[in-house]
Amino acid sequence: MIEQPSMITMQLMGKRYEVPSGLTIMAAIEYAGYKLVRGSGCRAGFCGACPTIYRMADDHRLHTALACQTLVKDGMHLVQVPYVPVAKRIYTLDDLQPVPNTILQYYPEIAGCVACNTCSRACPQGIQVMDYIQAALRGDIERAAQISFECISCGICSSRCPADIKHYPVAQMARRLYGKYITSSSQHLAARVAQLDNGEFDAEMNTLMSMSVEQLKARYEQRTFETVAGANQERSATRQWGSAIDPVDYQDELEPDEAACSVS
Repeated sequence: MIEQPSMITMQLMGKRYEVPSGLTIMAAIEYAGYKLVRGSGCRAGFCGACPTIYRMADDHRLHTALACQTLVKDGMHLVQVPYVPVAKRIYTLDDLQPVPNTILQYYPEIAGCVACNTCSRACPQGIQVMDYIQAALRGDIERAAQISFECISCGICSSRCPADIKHYPVAQMARRLYGKYITSSSQHLAARVAQLDNGEFDAEMNTLMSMSVEQLKARYEQRTFETVAGANQERSATRQWGSAIDPVDYQDELEPDEAACSVS
């Protein structure tokens, strides 16, 4: 007999609902009967479309989370914030230079940072948001880009900032400047782009486009990977892991024995 999950209570926008334990906040909202037109995107923690704020019944503090990545808890009082208004500056990257005052010229409000670190505490990704704002203020584009690398532009930091700084457009600008002007170019990427431009993969792409869904699934499950440097075998998802799970997702971070156990 399959054990049924216990029911817990949450409040969504002030209304009480009973939902099964073990659901993400997003799944619990849908279980309660809501259709998410906005506030749901990739459902995998990457797009930043589902920022959520909540309080617990026994805690006065306001907490932040991504609805697709956080389990609903008993006594949770929550609401989604599907968009945090941000006035983005318009610029052409080719016209900019990676000099210390470039970001400050477009986002002078970062000079009003009071270093309270509220933005960092609010970040569901655990990013040191205040640090990259301070780096941008100092003109350290490289550090600002590196610290903000995992930013998903959910805007929660901006919703909590007492100085009304809009953080993630600053991070985006830093990463764009860093990627175009500062970081070294990838020879492998340039070679691959040249191959694409020369049409070296056109025939294979046409073959894939002509396949049925069943043929594509079979091709996917039988796919192989380039030989890993120092490895003695070609990486095949089906052969190595006993599953079509892609090692590129999270399995490549595990030892083979651990991964085999996790997908069995």
